Amino acid sequence: MPFEMTSEVIAIVGLAGVAGWVLTTWMRIKHGYPLENSWGKAIYPKGSEERVKLLTQENAQLRAELGSIKDRLGNVERIVTDSGYALNHEIEGLRESKEIN
Repeated sequence: MPFEMTSEVIAIVGLAGVAGWVLTTWMRIKHGYPLENSWGKAIYPKGSEERVKLLTQENAQLRAELGSIKDRLGNVERIVTDSGYALNHEIEGLRESKEIN
């Protein structure tokens, strides 16, 4: 009796180990991590080089766009903090209050 129960436990543990390995491999592939062969060397999926190129190009485009937005924001900040802008804003406020009365 104890021998049968031990073999069942070993089988369940073995199946759980295989299921964990399959799940881990699937998650690595899904998230783009390299797989490893039996020697621990990284094995990259096919098409990963093209994906890296596309991501590098997209990164460069986003950095250029961010730089442009920073320049525009700097100009807006300069305009808003300019004393002439505040004076014009006050004058327009007075004109609007005159038109309402």
